Amino acid sequence: MLKVLKYSFYDLMRSRWSYVYFVFYLALGFLLLFLNNDLSSGIITIMNVIIMLVPLISTIFGVMYYYDSREFIELLLAQPIKRSNIFLGQYFGLSLSLTISLVLGLGIPFLIYGLVDSTEIMNFILLLVSGSFLTLIFTAFAYLIALYNENKIKGFGYAIILWLLMSVIYDGIFLLSLVVFKDYPLESITLSATMLNPIDLCRILVLLQLDITALLGYTGAVFKSFFGTSKGLILSLATLLIWVVIPVIWIKIKSAKKDF
Repeated sequence: MLKVLKYSFYDLMRSRWSYVYFVFYLALGFLLLFLNNDLSSGIITIMNVIIMLVPLISTIFGVMYYYDSREFIELLLAQPIKRSNIFLGQYFGLSLSLTISLVLGLGIPFLIYGLVDSTEIMNFILLLVSGSFLTLIFTAFAYLIALYNENKIKGFGYAIILWLLMSVIYDGIFLLSLVVFKDYPLESITLSATMLNPIDLCRILVLLQLDITALLGYTGAVFKSFFGTSKGLILSLATLLIWVVIPVIWIKIKSAKKDF
C-alpha cells in the first residue's frame, strides 16, 4: 500500500490542479489576513470558505481522480497486490496531497503575517485541523461513490448531491426542525444532529473557540456547555476521526469485492 500511496502522492503533487488548489488558498489567506483588522473576523471568513469548498473539491477531485486512473488501477490489479492496498494507497495519496495544499496554502500567510505568538494561533490550528478532517472524510466518500458507480456521469452527480445534502439541505432541515419543535427540550437532539454532520461539527468547533456563541442565542449556550469544554473538544475530534475510519473500512471491504 505504501508504494501505491507514494506513487499517487508524487503523481498528484506534479499535477497542475494541486498547484491551483494551493495557490487559491495562498491567495485567500493573504487577502483575508492582510485586509482584516480583526483577526477573528478573518478566521471566520476563511472558515466559511473552507466549510463550503473543501467538501466540494474533495468529492469532485476524488471522483475525477478515480475515473482518470482506472486504467492504471486495472494494470495494478494484474500484479500480485491486494486490491484493498491499491485503493487505500490511492485514497491516502490523494487525501495527503489535498491536505498539504490546504495547510501550506493557509499556513504560509499565517506565518508571514506574524501570528505565531498570537492568541489566535490555537484557533487557526483548529481551523486547519477541521479542514484536514473534511478533506479525509469527503475524499473517502468520493471513492465510495466511484466504487459503486461505473458510470462517470452518475458518479459526479452523486458527488454533487452528497455535497448539497451535507452542506445545505441538512442545515435547512435541522433549522426548520428547531423552529417547529422549539417548545420541546431539544438539547440532546441538537447535539446529536450536529455530530451526525461533519461539516456542522467543524463549523461549531471553530465558532466556539472564537467565543462568539452569544450571537447564536440559546442554541449557542447549549453548544458552549458541551463543545466548549476540553471533554467536548476531545469527543468532537474523536467523532471526526470516526467519520474518517468508517468510510476507509468501507472502502477496504468494497474494493476487496470490486469486479472489473
